[in-house]
Amino acid sequence: MIKKAYIVPHPPLIIPEIGQGQEKGIQDTIDNYKKYAKEIVELNPDTIIITTPHSIMYSDYFHISPGSSAYGDFSNFMTPQVRAEVNYDTELINKLTEIADKNYMPAGTLGERNPNLDHATLIPLYFINQENPEFLKDKKIVRIGLSGLPLKKHFEFGKEISEAIDDINRDIVFIASGDLSHVLKADGPYGFKKEGPIFDEMFTKTIKNGDLSEFAQYDEEFCDKAAECGLRSFTILAGALDNYNYQTQLDSYEGPFGVGYGCAQIEIKEKKNE
Repeated sequence: MIKKAYIVPHPPLIIPEIGQGQEKGIQDTIDNYKKYAKEIVELNPDTIIITTPHSIMYSDYFHISPGSSAYGDFSNFMTPQVRAEVNYDTELINKLTEIADKNYMPAGTLGERNPNLDHATLIPLYFINQENPEFLKDKKIVRIGLSGLPLKKHFEFGKEISEAIDDINRDIVFIASGDLSHVLKADGPYGFKKEGPIFDEMFTKTIKNGDLSEFAQYDEEFCDKAAECGLRSFTILAGALDNYNYQTQLDSYEGPFGVGYGCAQIEIKEKKNE
């Protein structure tokens, strides 16, 4: 079952070697990442599922990273010495692919173009490694990309992930990696659009309302204008938790650099059908 879930952002500058001091501007995000990493180590799951906007993304297909292991570093950010290596949960991946095929869901391990771990995956792993450098050596990872399919399809795919977890009886921590709007400030990297702050307010309200299925109801045209990053990642998580009773908690929201960063944890209560 899913033991706990988290929503986290992935600003590369949060890594001190990259931020060079700038990371202090998002100290609440750093503090929550450290807290979450400590909890994950204590929960000691079999597998960590990470949904990421920066893996391979197709317009009509959910890409699940194939193979038995993967490596990644921050070479794209001039910091190759910060790196991680993980083992993939091939059994869970195969089960998920089998369920997707049965339900005619366009998802699987085909079409990999770059096997390296992306920064939206590496940043959560970085904090886990900081908490316990040995922890990931005997853990498994499932890395899942997003698609251009409608939000409701992401929600349905999340439900299939939950079914696969149940079928092979895994203890899971689910991390939905994703930034919020990228157009919060005129002096930010992408400028300002009025939809940006509105989207981020919608996100925080959804977390506080405690019903993540709201993500699947967002107006997609509006969200595109808000230049959001993580909504589809969060919507997959919402689908995966649809059969659970859970409690959400917004731990922090920051946007000093023109991009919204939200940290939230989801405490799992029990299955709805139990």
